[in-house]
Amino acid sequence: MFEAVAFYLFAFLTITMFYIAVTTSQALYALSSLAAGMIFISAFFFILGADFLGAVQIVVYSGAVMALYAFGMMFFDTTRDVKEKQGNKAIILGLSILSAILLIVIVSAPIVGNNIEALYPVGNAGNVQEVGKVLFTKYLVPFEVAAVMLLVAMVAGIVLAGKKMDLSLTLMTEAEILMMKEEDKNKKVLS
Repeated sequence: MFEAVAFYLFAFLTITMFYIAVTTSQALYALSSLAAGMIFISAFFFILGADFLGAVQIVVYSGAVMALYAFGMMFFDTTRDVKEKQGNKAIILGLSILSAILLIVIVSAPIVGNNIEALYPVGNAGNVQEVGKVLFTKYLVPFEVAAVMLLVAMVAGIVLAGKKMDLSLTLMTEAEILMMKEEDKNKKVLS
């Protein structure tokens, strides 16, 4: 019962987050919902008893999305177009109370479900050992190729970031930096 409720809850949350990531026009909102969706995907691993894979999902994929978030902030001035508006306070209060209740249910569910047994129990060796054996024997070459691809992507991002910068603040004098700040203020006043 607990697994079914948790599955449908996290499935709904995951689909909602990825829907927001695809449909929003704000890059920061899209990346935030993408990170939340990746964290909700890790809940499926925890439900299935694959704690190691759930933790890896959070660390690797959510960390990768946060790196993407940082590159998005660096390449684009995404905060310029964001205009926050205050919503209905009753809706915000209701959603906050619903979130608090949901958090209490999620935290207390394992205490209630201690007597529930899995249909397919995990072997005696343990989850981490089995993943390690398969990863470093059968899937060693794809694992290494993925590592090289991530390294190439990181170097390419650094190169692209360096090409986008027209000015180097380290090579400018203090007077030039102050003059540049004044020009930015004048542009903001005019727009």
